[in-house]
Order: sequence, then C-alpha cells, then structure tokens
Amino acid sequence: MSRYHHVISRFEFITGSKGVFKFTVNDQVLFSKKDIGRHAEPGEVLALFQAFIGPDVKPYPEEL
Repeated sequence: MSRYHHVISRFEFITGSKGVFKFTVNDQVLFSKKDIGRHAEPGEVLALFQAFIGPDVKPYPEEL
C-alpha cells in the first residue's frame, strides 16, 4: 500500500473483538470481515484497493 500513498488521503485498518477487522480507504469500506464472514485471502485487500482506485493509477516504483 505504501506504493500508493499519492492517492490515499486516509487509510485505516480497524480491528475489533473475535478477529473482526475492517479496511477502509478515504472513508470507503473495501473489506469487512464481519460483513463478509471470513478472513481476506492473500492479496485480496490489495486487489480490492486496486479496483477501487482504477487501472489508470500507477504505483510509485519500489524503493531500492
């Protein structure tokens, strides 16, 4: 996610009891374990974020 800081004004990963969590970007819920009833699969949250920002937004290059 750090490679997308140029398009994120607010990023939250909110944890709760019993392993419940919610991932929001710019006040938009992208993943809620409580609502979906399961943990995210590997890479799923990043894929949801990339779909949210659209294909025209490119990440910054990885730092060396």
